[in-house]
Amino acid sequence: QLQASGGGLVQAGDSLRLLCEVSGRTLSGYTMAWFRQAQGKEREFVAALTRSSTTVYSDSVKGRFTISRESAKNTVYLRMSSLKPEDTAVYYCAASTRVINTTRRNHQFYDYWGQGTQVTVSS
Repeated sequence: QLQASGGGLVQAGDSLRLLCEVSGRTLSGYTMAWFRQAQGKEREFVAALTRSSTTVYSDSVKGRFTISRESAKNTVYLRMSSLKPEDTAVYYCAASTRVINTTRRNHQFYDYWGQGTQVTVSS
């Protein structure tokens, strides 16, 4: 089970940290990722952290967002800085045991999902 939290309403330029608490599984066995979905748009890849600790980011967030994990707490984080209004979306954490390099950005290859947390960035 994945539980996402940490969303909220912030102003452009602010920072926010999302959390994804994982229960019933050990983080080390999964590629963990964050996706987001803005109203009326398709789900979009944001960042992934592989089992070998490789991080991957979408071009739109690279340099502003950081994905990390704390194994002792079985929690994955998404640190977001320099937020923009276009970052407004529902953010979902996801887990997969079967993604590879060419599929880690594709939400269809993730089997476990959190419920989503809303991030709203005002201009």
